Amino acid sequence: MRNQNVFERVEKKYRLNQKQYDLFLNGAADRIHMNEYGLHTIRNIYYDTPDYELIRRSADKPKYKEKLRLRGYGEIGEDSPVFLEIKKKYQGVVYKRRAQLALGQARTYLNTGIREQQKNQILEEIDYFLRFYRPRPRVYLAYDREAFAGNEDDGLRITVDRNIRSRSHRLELTYDGECTVLNPGEYLMEIKVNAAYPIWLADLLGKLDIYPSSFSKYGAVYAQAMRKESEREDGQICLQVY
Repeated sequence: MRNQNVFERVEKKYRLNQKQYDLFLNGAADRIHMNEYGLHTIRNIYYDTPDYELIRRSADKPKYKEKLRLRGYGEIGEDSPVFLEIKKKYQGVVYKRRAQLALGQARTYLNTGIREQQKNQILEEIDYFLRFYRPRPRVYLAYDREAFAGNEDDGLRITVDRNIRSRSHRLELTYDGECTVLNPGEYLMEIKVNAAYPIWLADLLGKLDIYPSSFSKYGAVYAQAMRKESEREDGQICLQVY
């Protein structure tokens, strides 16, 4: 991972209740530390085709899948730095490539396909993605995250998300009108490693009966929307994840 905008790693997700969350952090206290951002908010807009081709394909659990999102951190204004990210997964390995732009520049680029002329391989890949799929903004997703790193293993990253919330209207990173979507006391943990888990981590997960869960935030929002499609009014429905 020589470039902070290019990631290749194995990622696994775990759904935790309050007791498991508390016990895990207590058990891992001497092995991990919170990064410099502390508890922070991540806001995303996911892009997809008019018929949701990308998330429908992902739900079939293929060997290869990809998605495009616009991501920002904390409070976001028109000039705030945001990231355009292509996230791909092939046979369990996640490849993430992202480019940083100001929010206004990113919005113009995504809406028109026009960007400032700059030589950037990742933006060239996003150009191709936009031409091929012609995606549009489909879902806003935000959550509050704690991010940890291993004390002795720089390749170990652990994130814990709470208060996952979404909407299908007013798809703007700067707008903070949101819906709570996971019950209080429920957390989504993601463990990211370059290779195998450290022995202490595997032992701790087994001891606490914490097991991997196939869970996609965007996928869960889409599935819920399909179940409640008849309840929509002018497309203004606050999608919820369970």
